[in-house]
Amino acid sequence: MSFKKPENIKDLFIHIGVILGSSLFLVAFLFYIYLPVRTNHGETISVPDVVGMSPDELSEFLEKRNLRFEVTEDSSYSSEFEPLSVLRQVPKPNTKVKENRKIYVTLNAERPPSVRMPRVEDLSLKSAQMVLKSYDLKLGKIRFVPDDFFGVILEAKMNGRNVLEGENIEKGSTIDLVVGDGFGNTIFQSPNLIGLEQEEAEVVIIGSGLKVGKVRFTTIAQAGFVVRDTAGLDVIEFRDVAPGSVQQQYPEAQKILKIGDPIDIWVYQPDSLSTGTTILDSQ
Repeated sequence: MSFKKPENIKDLFIHIGVILGSSLFLVAFLFYIYLPVRTNHGETISVPDVVGMSPDELSEFLEKRNLRFEVTEDSSYSSEFEPLSVLRQVPKPNTKVKENRKIYVTLNAERPPSVRMPRVEDLSLKSAQMVLKSYDLKLGKIRFVPDDFFGVILEAKMNGRNVLEGENIEKGSTIDLVVGDGFGNTIFQSPNLIGLEQEEAEVVIIGSGLKVGKVRFTTIAQAGFVVRDTAGLDVIEFRDVAPGSVQQQYPEAQKILKIGDPIDIWVYQPDSLSTGTTILDSQ
């Protein structure tokens, strides 16, 4: 293609305009038509969440979405995931990327590493939970036992045995805690009130550090008494109780109670006996 030599200033400006127009057209074509088509400009994929997947699942899952993955050399461990499952990923889920983008994943270690058992004795229950979590240890059963201080850790156990501070154990191990209940030695067995007169039973309840609960009246005369048989075993024997005596109680005798717990009683009262209050009703 040849250009006519400009003969005057008008022809010169025409030539310059043609050159500028052609240049702008080429630039617009390159950036707005050719490159977008060539690079799929504007066509992105949202990165899926692959954390927790195994490498076998991951390969097929990403291939269907026109994505790839590469396992990093980093190693880490979490008890919340299966061994060799994806622990972390880059880019993060919901990030917009081009097709065929590579997702870098970190796999969970096949075997849990060891960790030294932290000290949890004498800590509060809440503090002990936070310490165990920071060491990637699982909280197991919590058992309360009599102690003067409430919520204080007395022992840490693993698989039924005491686990000592500084002992090497696997990450993800389950730690059971023995915790004080704050009642000290104030836990005891409930007294047996069956057959006692109502007033006598209420005196026993209050004298035991307990509280008289609901007092109900019943026309049932028989009550169960615990007696020893000829073999030396405890058996229930039903006998009549005198009017005005306790026919039933709740909780039953020998149940574990704490100071201040209430005991409900049922008092035998035949139809012919009038209902009366005792001297303890005002307490």
